Amino acid sequence: MNYVTLVTVIVTTLWTQAAAPAKQAAAQPRQPKQYSIEQFLNTTSITGASFSSDESRILFSSNKTGIWNAYTMAATGGEWTPITSSTTDSTYAISFFPNDDRILITKDQGGNELNHLFVRTTAGEMRDLTPGDKLKATFFGWSGNGNAFYVQTNERDARLFDVYRYDARTYERVLFYENTDGYFPAACSDDGKWVALVKVNGTNDQDLFVWNADTKATTLISKHTGPASFNPQDFDPASANLYYTTDETGEFARLRRYNLATGQHADVEKADWDIQASEFSHHGKYRATIINRDARPQVIVYDTASGRPLQLPAVQNGGVSSLTFSRSEKKAAVYVNGDRSPNDLYVLDFPTRKFTRLTNSLNPEINADDLVDASIVRFKARDGMTVPNVLLKPQQASTTSKAPALVWVHGGPGGQTTPAYSAFMQYLVNHGYVLLGINNRGSSGYGKTFYAADDKKHGHEPLWDCVDAKKYLQSLDYVDPNRIGIIGGSYGGYMVLAALAFQPNEFVAGVDLFGVANWIRTLESIPSWWEAQRTALYQELGDPVKDRARLEEVSPLLHADLIRKPLLVLQGANDPRVLKVESDEIVAAVKKNNVPVDYIVFPDEGHGFTKKKNQVEGYAAALKFLDRYLKGTPGAR
Repeated sequence: MNYVTLVTVIVTTLWTQAAAPAKQAAAQPRQPKQYSIEQFLNTTSITGASFSSDESRILFSSNKTGIWNAYTMAATGGEWTPITSSTTDSTYAISFFPNDDRILITKDQGGNELNHLFVRTTAGEMRDLTPGDKLKATFFGWSGNGNAFYVQTNERDARLFDVYRYDARTYERVLFYENTDGYFPAACSDDGKWVALVKVNGTNDQDLFVWNADTKATTLISKHTGPASFNPQDFDPASANLYYTTDETGEFARLRRYNLATGQHADVEKADWDIQASEFSHHGKYRATIINRDARPQVIVYDTASGRPLQLPAVQNGGVSSLTFSRSEKKAAVYVNGDRSPNDLYVLDFPTRKFTRLTNSLNPEINADDLVDASIVRFKARDGMTVPNVLLKPQQASTTSKAPALVWVHGGPGGQTTPAYSAFMQYLVNHGYVLLGINNRGSSGYGKTFYAADDKKHGHEPLWDCVDAKKYLQSLDYVDPNRIGIIGGSYGGYMVLAALAFQPNEFVAGVDLFGVANWIRTLESIPSWWEAQRTALYQELGDPVKDRARLEEVSPLLHADLIRKPLLVLQGANDPRVLKVESDEIVAAVKKNNVPVDYIVFPDEGHGFTKKKNQVEGYAAALKFLDRYLKGTPGAR
């Protein structure tokens, strides 16, 4: 088990409750101070947490300099100590060594996702533990005693990930688990005897196996009929049970355990929503569970001896967004995130139940009162399906000062828009745009039927949800019904292009961030390390050979002559998932229609933009584009 237990969680009861749109409309309009994108991005982003061996310091990552790097700070707060100082490639902290102050970090090359694992010695030297030109390596966890650690790499076969065991003192390694059957290694027991493996069969169908390091036997432990997902969560510290989530018996995932000795399964915990994750602290004193409760995840920390949840202290500015247990189980590094506040790092002392705040991430030039809380709202799609959304209303919008609006489409396809703080979203809302973050059919978090409802229907029903989202926005009396656009990244970018091509009269303009334009090419060029999920991708999106005609029908590039509304495209040159050629070709094709197209390519980015300079340029360009084509602001470009 990896003792750095990073759990993405949000305490539901500490968030502002969802307000009905009617109540929002009735609120008195206010003219907030407007901020530049530079001011929004001067907010310091931080993520990750690992305690030093003596638990006096915390390791984390930040884009403080404009590029992500690794830092440490005292567990009581204070100045940051830079561990890395990259000016080119985003570099992320992983973990302190359990028994000394060496540090593991990871980075790729310009966003190409070919991550390597590095160790920073106590003398400050950097050593690549996974050398090679075209491999991808991922940290897989510490042994229970901290004398070894595990790493996944695809160096033997670019399609599959093997697991290597490294000696924590000498860095000598041995091939621990050779993956020849297309599994996803998911967890390793503290005693090094068991590995949990996942076999992905389809959107809502995956199997769970355990591999025994002594016998080399692989055992299926998830025999089932019909679609069901099984996801390993954690081995208990005694290496006696594997805890996993499954939706085999209903719409939502519950927590179960499998006894490795007897082969018996037993229920542990269930909720009215998906149990998203559950993990133990190092010695098993605590277990943390996350419930994805209507896009606002909730954390519950249990005392495992009594089985009772702990009463944790309240925190300001939102709720807990991640929790990392210290190895002694006396502390936890905790992130707090709210609708109007980005991640801030705290330390929770378990014996006293007190929080100590370590950071203030929001740019002090920004008054949080000028930002907005989110509401969870729903509408009925044309076929009667209920579609959930995250709504952000500008403070200056009212029935007498109607605002332009955007349908914001998440990536995935099976992602989920949540109310957690987003500098880009708050920037657009601060400048007067209503945002409706749609969780169209196919989004995660709303049951397995809803999750599978978009399979091989892309370009049709999920797109119709976006059009129905526009109609919902038009029903709000503070939205200008004639000034509604669409924006999205990755799969959301595809939805933007699909909307402009296949529903060309619905949206005034579109902003596409690295979106798929040609499904045939995208599915034929998926990264090699996605091989284990190729079958599931084909089941959901289509086989580029067997389903070629249907994929051509829903590929915007092949129907680009239908696009008549202005388009902005942002693309990373090194994107391994949506190749740059996708954006190159859609931009060229739309320009042939004499349609306004703006295009920005970032040479040092991949699938998503991690560097502040690029975020500033891209997000500012998006606002100028929208101001010109949705607001009609003269000269905005």
